[in-house]
Amino acid sequence: MDIAKRKDIEEKVIKALKTIYDPEIPVDIYELGLIYNIGIEEDAEVTIMMTLTSPSCPVAETLPPEVAEKVGELPEVNGCKVEITWDPPWDKSMMSEEAQLELGFL
Repeated sequence: MDIAKRKDIEEKVIKALKTIYDPEIPVDIYELGLIYNIGIEEDAEVTIMMTLTSPSCPVAETLPPEVAEKVGELPEVNGCKVEITWDPPWDKSMMSEEAQLELGFL
């Protein structure tokens, strides 16, 4: 897969991720800094490394499958796996400037 195709898929994946919101914080999961890595294989399978705001997050059971479903539905994507990590632990400094402004941290 060439670089342009990979970049196009990545942009579409990010757009899909920006439609998913943490139910407790009115900011999408991408701007919130919950997405650590987006891997795109030669066969267009996507692997997303993400975290949650805390291990006791009430959406720990539902958010990762929602991410896999939304990204996996993209026509350019040939499946999506989501891996959860707690390293490094999430904190508010991982949010984009846009998210920090939205929440009044800046």
